[in-house]
Amino acid sequence: MMDEKGKSGKVSFGNTVFMPKEEQLETAVKNRHLTIGIPSDHNDDEKRVALTPESVNLLVESNNEVIVKKGAGLGAKYTDKDYSENGAVISDSPARVYSADVVIKVAPFSEKEVDYLKGNQVVLSYLNVLKLSEETLGKLIRKKVTALAFEKIRDRHGVMPVIESMSEICGITSVLVASEYLSNMHGGKGVMLGGITGVTPTEVIIIGANTAGEYAARAAIGLGSTVKIFDSSLDRLRHFQNLLGQRLQTSTFHPQVLAKALRSADVLIGAIELEDLRPWYYITEDMIRSMKKGAVVIDLSIDRGGCIETTECRALKDPVYEKHGVIHFSAWNLPSGVARSASIALSNIFTPLLQNIADSGGITHLLKNDPGVRNGAYLYNGMLTNETLGQKFGILSKDLDLLISAF
Repeated sequence: MMDEKGKSGKVSFGNTVFMPKEEQLETAVKNRHLTIGIPSDHNDDEKRVALTPESVNLLVESNNEVIVKKGAGLGAKYTDKDYSENGAVISDSPARVYSADVVIKVAPFSEKEVDYLKGNQVVLSYLNVLKLSEETLGKLIRKKVTALAFEKIRDRHGVMPVIESMSEICGITSVLVASEYLSNMHGGKGVMLGGITGVTPTEVIIIGANTAGEYAARAAIGLGSTVKIFDSSLDRLRHFQNLLGQRLQTSTFHPQVLAKALRSADVLIGAIELEDLRPWYYITEDMIRSMKKGAVVIDLSIDRGGCIETTECRALKDPVYEKHGVIHFSAWNLPSGVARSASIALSNIFTPLLQNIADSGGITHLLKNDPGVRNGAYLYNGMLTNETLGQKFGILSKDLDLLISAF
């Protein structure tokens, strides 16, 4: 008997009726096995490492391969044995480390390091727009990499976790640094940061009511200092007052009030979050000139150009200089001074991010589905997607949302 097919789509053969089976399209994303390279940064005055041995263990247990450059963790006091015992492959070959699917390091990529890349990879590091050269960017573009900037990645709550985490460290560390340079040990005027019975407490001025400012204020208040905080937002100042209590004095940016406060200040901490590369000095050179001799100035926003006119972007190995009788400390990578704590904090952020890349089947799927990670991308397959970099180098940047919609 012949086959017969009716309008309903049923197929009959003899007395048996067959129903057509719907075509099942594959919609799930297959997990991808990643190789992750961790180069060594300590030659660039950077002691932090992006992943701790414990995080490496988690990634290896999830079927990823982690290749660690020999000595990469020494700045944070992690040995090669610590990494190898947790499943990492230790390599003395930069070419092998930089040939991984994903290369993650803390310091920005240099020209020489870009030369090691095989191309068509994912790279993660700090971007540091001020220090990035046109030559390095050009090589990254030619290598057709997808590049993510630590400082721009957001979580699902819209918070920049790397910035928040490092800001906490910067805030606390800045007060500890100020204490050192006020003392005789580093040529300071011999003043103790804080207050004791019968002695007037030191005055600390903080510019910026943000996370770095908050933790600097907490540390200074804890030591007994008088703290004054300046910000342009009354809402942020009110929030600060509620967080830290009545020992905190607050003010908006009024030039006369700020100038008067600086004349009696022992410590000035600049914690303003600068959004672009234009010079925007909240503290002018004349204001610094009016400060007490031996006062300490620390600019935590120096990696974005700084908010204090007299500060310079310096490396942690040479961060201190004197100007107008005032001690300046302006290291762009201050958290590297407490490298182990900073490395653990960074690793807590990057471990799930790297696993998400693997679970998503690659960076393109993750960029499509995670706007927070997408916010950190400044190159996609070698195409510039960061408007600030485009303006700096005169290169036309492309809209990443439009680029990934084609994939």
